[in-house]
Parts: sequence; structure tokens; C-alpha cells
Amino acid sequence: MDFMAKAILLDTKTVNLLELIGNGKTFEVPPFQRDYSWTQENWEDLWTDAVALRANPDDRHYMGAVVVLNKSDRHFRIIDGQQRIATLSIFALAVIAQLNKLADSGVEPENNRERAASLRNSFIGQKDPVSLFESSKLTLNVTDRAFYQDNLVQLRAPLNPKRLPKSNRLLWECFLYFVKLLESDRSLALSGEELARLLNEVVARRLLFIQIAVDDEMNAYTVFETLNARGLGLSPTDLLKNYLFSRIQFEGDLAVMERRWQQLIATVRQERFSEFLRYHLLCEYRVIRQPQLFKLLREKVKTDKEALALMTALESRGEAFSAFFDPNHDYWAERPACKPLIRELGLFGVKQMTPLLFAAWEIFEPPAFEQVLKLIVAVSFRFNIIGARNTNELEPLYHDAARSVLAGSAKRPADVAAVLRPVYLSDDEFQSDFRHIAFRTQGARRRLVRYILCKLETRVGGRTVDWESDAGTIEHILPENPSAEWEDSFPAEFWDSCVYRLGNLTLLEANRNREIGNNAYFEKTNAYSDSGYMLSKALVERNPDAWTLARLEWRQEWMAKQAAQVWRFDGAD
Repeated sequence: MDFMAKAILLDTKTVNLLELIGNGKTFEVPPFQRDYSWTQENWEDLWTDAVALRANPDDRHYMGAVVVLNKSDRHFRIIDGQQRIATLSIFALAVIAQLNKLADSGVEPENNRERAASLRNSFIGQKDPVSLFESSKLTLNVTDRAFYQDNLVQLRAPLNPKRLPKSNRLLWECFLYFVKLLESDRSLALSGEELARLLNEVVARRLLFIQIAVDDEMNAYTVFETLNARGLGLSPTDLLKNYLFSRIQFEGDLAVMERRWQQLIATVRQERFSEFLRYHLLCEYRVIRQPQLFKLLREKVKTDKEALALMTALESRGEAFSAFFDPNHDYWAERPACKPLIRELGLFGVKQMTPLLFAAWEIFEPPAFEQVLKLIVAVSFRFNIIGARNTNELEPLYHDAARSVLAGSAKRPADVAAVLRPVYLSDDEFQSDFRHIAFRTQGARRRLVRYILCKLETRVGGRTVDWESDAGTIEHILPENPSAEWEDSFPAEFWDSCVYRLGNLTLLEANRNREIGNNAYFEKTNAYSDSGYMLSKALVERNPDAWTLARLEWRQEWMAKQAAQVWRFDGAD
């Protein structure tokens, strides 16, 4: 923390736009950082702020944090803030374009050209005295830099805007948007002095930024972790990517790396990349916390060869990572028995097993991989869903299992089960937890309850009942809103604690469920007896006359014994 204070707090200050970009400073967006993406909603917010400041001379407006990496005392790499700085640069270009237009139409031509030249030097860059080509204070990323420099900075319209890449098109539309607004305000459209004042006095001096300057990528990532915790929306994927690409020495390799990166991101998705990278590295390292990820990457990847090797390793696992969380992925067409197991893991919301899945996918034959999936489903249901145990235990053990598979010491699914034995709850532990479990049947938990009931129905009914497609509904034997007549058999003081117990739930056809409503138990029994669901038929066979707390307890204990047979892996005991 002391180091962080020196690296960040001493280099943090509040600046206006003119202070941020003045005194000969230049800024570059890392070559392969994300493209320009602001849209009219963002531009409109900026314009609204400018108009409000213009009407209230004593006001100031904060634009948030800008994080820059010091490359020299006057040259900086933008780590976060490129969208704001690029948009403000385009706003300045729109003002300059309007000043030139006024001069060309004969409105104070000499003064307005001088204003335009002065503002260009302050906000955009300087003209080369030999070529008369405008240089720029700002260099955008690979996709946007040429269009920004060759078209926007030169105030030269593209020949065919519709054929521009999306981000180039957004840059051009941003310019046109501000030009249109400047033209529509008569006090600005007819006065070069007011145009210059809007940019130089209002926007440049009264829009404020928190400038955070850091001296290396590690500090930049530390800043990201700090700011992201406050919801300022930085992207860890961008930072990780920029570091990897910074290791590449040759332009040709950069272009290849970019193509491979785009394909990888299309597979694993931008927002999940840092998660994917962490699980990939967890095959090698036993514990990695998210804040440690960037530091570990810096230690692991220092050369272009190491960066390219990491990219190759990630590519080999990217498609599998996508498939592990998508039951409709093409991978499962040839392994149909895996598809329902992937669906179940998705329902549980578990991810800690990913390193083991990587290892099993790469080393085991398909039947053995399927057995590992069954093991993980059993572990997850027992440990996570019913046991609700501390999940901090899972990742280290899944790492151990993955390493055992990759190293060849775990040759069979039973060997994997032996590694995971500490988190595979025994039948006694599992049934003890199951006897008391309750789930509310609203929202996401409703799907989980359907899943449990359908799996139990499949076991006791002798036919497969799919929890996603079956038309059955969840019936609360003791209703969610019981009538007074229920007090004769079920004490009212237990209603709230029992209505969502699994022993109080069953499957029933939708029409029968509607018919019986909140009726007393004896009025429901015919619907249960006539049901096609064995869970409901057996309910009446065991309890023909009344539903009581004791009978609910007995039924849930019976369900627990059935569940121990459904969610089990024989090699784990």
C-alpha cells in the first residue's frame, strides 16, 4: 500500500483540458486498444454539459479519471480515457471547421482564421512548415489513427462514409453531430468570438479531470483495480491485451497477433477473457486471485516468444472454454451424453471446475471425459447446492485434479475422484443437509427446484422427465397461502418454515394444479392420485388422509435417500 501511494497518489491531480493536453504534450492510444465506440448518447451528454457551463460561468464539471502511462515528460500513453479525449478533440475540430467556414464566407476572415490557427495549435497539433501537413497531439489505435489523422485533423471528408469501418464512421458522425449543433445555435453560428470562447474558455478550462499518471504497466493495472471497484468501467481485457502486444517487437508479428486475438475474443467473448485467462493459468498455478492476474502475466511473459506461446496455448483452449458453458455448442453434437451434464453445471452456476475440464478434455478419451463431467455434477450438487459449503476449498482441489491429469498420475476418472474426495460429501453428510433444505420457488431458484423434482421423478417413476422441457408444474402441498382449515392438520406456526421445504413440493400437471388451488389436502388427493407423476401418486399412497409436519419430515428424508442415489459418483466413495 505504501508503494501504491507513491505511485498513484503523488501523481494524481485535478486538471482542466487545457492543462491536460497543453505545454507540448502528446498522447497515444496503445496500438491495439479498443476502437472508438462512443455514440450520440455520449456526445449529447458532452454537449449538454458544455451548454450548461456556458450558461453558468461559475460552474465546473468533472469528467472523471484519466489514467496515463508516462513514456517521457511530454509523451503519454492513454490507459483509460481515450473515448473522452478523442471526443473532445473532435469537438475542437468542429469549432475550428466552423471558424474556417465563417472566414470563407467573409465574416471577420482575418480574425477567424487567426482564431482557428490558435485553437488548432492548442488543441489539435501543429502544421509542418515544409509539408504544411498537420501533425496531431493525439494518436489513436491501429484501426482509427489513419482516419483521424488523414481526414479529421485535415478537415477532409471521407469519399464514402458508409464504407468506413464502424469506429471510423462513429468518429466522422461525431464530427458532423457537433458541426450541426454549432450551426444550429445562432449565437455561435454567426460569431467567431463566441465559438472560440466556447472551446477555449468553457470546454477547455471548466471541464475537469482527475489525472492519474503512472510509470509502468503494473501500476496501471493497480489503478485499474482501484478505479474499477468504484464502478468507473475500465477494461481488464484491454490492459492485459496491451501488455501482451507490448512484448511483440516486429510490425508483422503485431498484425498476426491482432488477427489471432480477434479470433480468440470472438470465441471466448471480450467480457470473459480475463476469467478465461485465469482458469487457463490455474492449470499451472494452485491459487490466483483476480488482482494478481496482471502481475503473474508480467512475470510469465517477458519476450515476444513468450507472448506468442501464450497466445497459442490460449487458442488451443478457447473453443473448449466456450463449449463448457454452452450446452448448444457444436462440440456436444458428437458427444450428446455430455450435453445434459453441461446444462446442469450451467444451472448450478459453478465455474471452479474449469481447469479440470481443460485437462480432462485434452487427455481423456470421450467416455472418460463424460465420467469426469458426471463426477463434477455430483460434487457440485452435493457440495455447492445442497451442502452450501465454503467454495474457497474448490479451486485448489480442482487445480490439483487438473495437474494430476496433465501430469499423467490420474489416468482414470476414479483417480480424479480420489483427488476430489475432500469436497465430495458422503451420503450421510449429503442426506443430513438434504433433509432440511428449502428453496423459494420464485425467480432463478424455481428452475433449480424443477430440476431436482424432475431428477427425482426420473428415478422413482422409471421414465426420463426433462427439467427444461417437461410441462409439469411445481405444486406446494401445504399451499403458499393456506386457508384456515389447514390448521386442523398442520400447525400454523410452521407454515412459513415449511411451505418451501422440498418435502412439501411435488410435480403436477398444470390443469390439475389450477383446479386444486389452495384447497385443503383431502380436496387435492384425487388430483394427486390421477397424476402421471409418481412423486404425486406415491404421496397419496403414503398419506391418504392428511398432510402433517411429521409426514413432510418423513417424505423429505425419503427424498434425501433417493437423491443420494441420483447425484452420486460410485468411484468417489
